[in-house]
Amino acid sequence: MRVVIQRVTQARVEVDGQVTGAIGPGLLVLLGIAKTDSGRDAEYLIEKVLGIRIFPDSDGKMNRNVAEAGGSLLVVSQFTLYGDCRKGRRPSFDLAASAEQAAGLYETFVNAARKSAVPVETGVFQASMQVHLVNDGPVTIICDSPV
Repeated sequence: MRVVIQRVTQARVEVDGQVTGAIGPGLLVLLGIAKTDSGRDAEYLIEKVLGIRIFPDSDGKMNRNVAEAGGSLLVVSQFTLYGDCRKGRRPSFDLAASAEQAAGLYETFVNAARKSAVPVETGVFQASMQVHLVNDGPVTIICDSPV
């Protein structure tokens, strides 16, 4: 499982011109799911996302997590995070989970996030989405679950 975490001042997702999820300050989390992933991967990564200290403290050092900063999460599924571009000009998505497998693990990830004190918004799984964000910093972190 792979996440791209972006610290944002605001972010929103639209599907067919309708906003499906929006946050103020917090983290935009793009979530990719591989064929080999399980619920343990989801639990591991949500703990990382919630605990990662990338918000500034009173001294301006990245020393606070999203809850301590009073932020929210916007979780968006993105199978293209497992695009392999090493051969040819078209990415291969052979490592990405099937839609059926990914849907369940996406829900596991989102439900685990919602058990925290941090507000959680989402996109729409398997929809064509437009993601709007203002990256703060910019701060962008990539994190994979253990292989």
